[in-house]
Amino acid sequence: MRATWIIIGAVFALGACTEEEMPGPQDGRTLYMQNCAACHGADATGNGPAAADLDPRPADLTQIAARNGGTMPRAEVMSMIDGYARGTVPHGMPAFGELLEGDLVPFDSGDGRQTPTPRKLVALLEYLESVQTTE
Repeated sequence: MRATWIIIGAVFALGACTEEEMPGPQDGRTLYMQNCAACHGADATGNGPAAADLDPRPADLTQIAARNGGTMPRAEVMSMIDGYARGTVPHGMPAFGELLEGDLVPFDSGDGRQTPTPRKLVALLEYLESVQTTE
C-alpha cells in the first residue's frame, strides 16, 4: 500500500512540473561554485585550489562528453553527483546530501523516461552539460 502512495505522489510531482520550473545551467553554476569548484576549479578543468593536494587529481569536467564520444552520459554523471556510483569514484568525492533535498523535477537520463529527481541535482547536471568543450 505504501508503494502505491509513493507512485501516486511521484505522478503528481511530475504532473505539477512545467517547463518554466525546470532548472537551467545558471541554477547549477551556483551549486557548482559552492560544492565543486574547490577541487574541480572555477572553470571546471580540475585545477581548483584543493586539487594540488589530491591524488589522483580531480577530473576535467569540461571533457566529460569528449571522453564519451561527444555524448554527455547523463545517467553516469548523475550517478556520480548523487552518490549512487560513489564506490567507483577513485578520489573519494564527498557526498552532497543537501543536493538531495528540496523539490523534484522530471529528469530524463537519456532513456526517454522521466524520473522524479531533486531539482539541485538536475541543475548541477545542466551546468556541467553547458561547460562541455571539444578541445
